Amino acid sequence: MNNARDLPWARGVGGGLARCSFRRVAAPALLLAVVAAGSGSVNRAGAQWVEEPGNVWMALAMYHQDTRERFGAGGDVEALLAEGHAVATSSFLTTALGIADGVDMWSQLSFHRLRYDDAAADRSSAGLGNLKLWLRAAPLRWLGSSVPFAVRAGLKVPLGDFEDVAADEIPLGDGQRDWEVLAELGHSFWPRSVYVSGWVGYRWREENTESMRDFGNELFYYAQIGGQLGRVGYKLAVDGWNGAASGADGVSGPGFERDLVQVLPTLLYDVGVGQVEAGVRFALGGRNVTAGRSFVLKYFKKWERSR
Repeated sequence: MNNARDLPWARGVGGGLARCSFRRVAAPALLLAVVAAGSGSVNRAGAQWVEEPGNVWMALAMYHQDTRERFGAGGDVEALLAEGHAVATSSFLTTALGIADGVDMWSQLSFHRLRYDDAAADRSSAGLGNLKLWLRAAPLRWLGSSVPFAVRAGLKVPLGDFEDVAADEIPLGDGQRDWEVLAELGHSFWPRSVYVSGWVGYRWREENTESMRDFGNELFYYAQIGGQLGRVGYKLAVDGWNGAASGADGVSGPGFERDLVQVLPTLLYDVGVGQVEAGVRFALGGRNVTAGRSFVLKYFKKWERSR
């Protein structure tokens, strides 16, 4: 789905000024960027149009960001500390299944390959990130309304070991659970191929008691307009989130808030029975997250149950 935050750099390595900057600043910022990527990985599915029972779709999304910049606590673009260089390549496999009239369920599994180099050390990690699960329902449909409104509730479950990482490794997740709920709404301008859709939601983030890190809850949102011209589709999306102040080892307060706003223009092309999507994410603004653009490549495939 959207929002832009399942990133892996929640924890870093200690020792030295550059290493401290990695742990407190660079690692969380990079993780947040990756997570943000996963949030918008399933738009092609037509957010609010809940799947019919037995229908299945799959979306495989890949993201790549190579940056030496970040948004500081005041929102200004600045260089990563200690000559930092962050590279993140992530993939998200999202599937959905219609399980009842007006109800479908989603799952998303992520894989990350991360690198962060600075004056102190070169660090890298690769492996599974988090597992995310959602249940979505269209309550107005049960009342006989055709308005494409849906409510979705989800859970993020950490995978792997996020605490016992070596000094030259980057944790691939925050090592804690998230809970979220969001409302989705859309409209199709049929017979024109143009549509608009979006959602707004709230995420409750549990504290990681092992690392003594509190991530702060988040408000997130997403909006898109798109259409089709023959076999070529187009889409312009805006997504973002605002996070409360995070903290580590009891240190928190003003200046620790995190937020990000991105715009994503993409083109889509029908390939066989599926569709390929390619685009670029431009970070318009933020605080305490990596800056710069990222490249997106997705493949979407749907299977409909024969009636």
